[in-house]
Amino acid sequence: MSVPAAPSIQPSIDRLRATMRGRVITSGDPDYDTLRAVMIGGVDPRPAVIARVADADDVAAAIAVARDLGLELAVRSGGHSGAAHGTVDDGLVIDLRDLKGLEIDAEARTAWAAAGLTASEVTAAAAEHGLAVGFGDTGSVGISGITLGGGIGYLVRKHGLTIDNLLAAEIVTADGRRLQVDAGTSPDLFWALRGGGGNFGVVTGLQYRLHPLASIVGGILVLPATPETVAGFIAAAEAAPDELSTIANVMPAPPMPFLPEDVHGRMVILATMAYAGDPAAGEAVYAPFRALAAPLADLIREMAYPEMFPPEDDSYHPIALAHTLFLDRVDRPVATTIIEHLQASEAPFRFAQLRVLGGAMARVPADATAFAHRASRILAVVGTFYETADERERRAAWLAELLGAIRQGDQGAYVNFLNDEGRARVRAAYPGPTWDRLAAVKATYDPTNLFRRNQNIPPATGA
Repeated sequence: MSVPAAPSIQPSIDRLRATMRGRVITSGDPDYDTLRAVMIGGVDPRPAVIARVADADDVAAAIAVARDLGLELAVRSGGHSGAAHGTVDDGLVIDLRDLKGLEIDAEARTAWAAAGLTASEVTAAAAEHGLAVGFGDTGSVGISGITLGGGIGYLVRKHGLTIDNLLAAEIVTADGRRLQVDAGTSPDLFWALRGGGGNFGVVTGLQYRLHPLASIVGGILVLPATPETVAGFIAAAEAAPDELSTIANVMPAPPMPFLPEDVHGRMVILATMAYAGDPAAGEAVYAPFRALAAPLADLIREMAYPEMFPPEDDSYHPIALAHTLFLDRVDRPVATTIIEHLQASEAPFRFAQLRVLGGAMARVPADATAFAHRASRILAVVGTFYETADERERRAAWLAELLGAIRQGDQGAYVNFLNDEGRARVRAAYPGPTWDRLAAVKATYDPTNLFRRNQNIPPATGA
């Protein structure tokens, strides 16, 4: 049953509605339930108010209402936060999805993109000019969220993280200022935005460097998963040219239409791969992977880069347990451990995702941005789905056992893949001096920690 906004805040909501060019939505509006939904399952957020902003002035007005009323503030773009940070119960959500402006300068190879755009929208528009910038591997992700956390996708080894191609940003800070920042203007804030997440304000626009990319050779390759093929896949990915980026999902084969029925449920490597080099060299680049075992499906072909983002199901809201970590190696013993644990689980869906890093990402100094994990070799995510409380308890125990068995020396974490895991895990994403520098920037631009609905970095005390 719809519950109207509390009377004590209604006058402020009315003023906000009169001030904003965009929409102000409360529980009495017919599309409230649709607009409050986020991607992750198992949550049922009920914000007091959703500010569907039309410009930076709307953002500043919404920030002022949240600040003055003491409402918890969330910022939502794509809505893919694993911790549901893009929404909040009884607070105010700044919804950026109507910010859709995009200006591409094909000659200068740059793009100014409004923060409500998705990765697939920017990718498709850039591809019309034979250009690209790397985001992640999911087209419906909002560009602001993935960029501010780093951005590890299909071009990471060729062109680095998304933040390595960020030239400037427009941001509204906690006190309502509208700033444009880059390496020469507010360089401390620009440094922090490149990996520090949404801790410093509401980013409304981003300028990217674009790269020529007429086409790629890529798609899906499915191999049987054995200790030899998993270890061999990682070795081949590490030995591949920088133009190749890979994502290897070790998992029971899902009932996908391109897989024979007798393969469903068998342990496989379901890999998505993108080679951003000379298409004529594609066959040679993929040969080591195809040589590991007879492919169960081979959908590798030359394609336009936007085709790497398949259509998505808006009704898909998984309830998942997942954990991200960096690994130094995935050799045969580690691969054996992963497969044995996956086979031991009764969950219908469980996975270990492995991404070999390096290349252009690793050539950026660790202190050049707030993403400090330049030397990390392999990004892993292990996870499982559940429905009931009993299933959650059993699968959490299974996940903890697997993590304990494969954890190695790299104690870092990729902030974009963190869930609601506590301060220690946020510190792992920002180790040592990175944390101290971010806390100092936070104290300058958000001293009261208004923007705390995120992987939070509290402001430094005494700064």
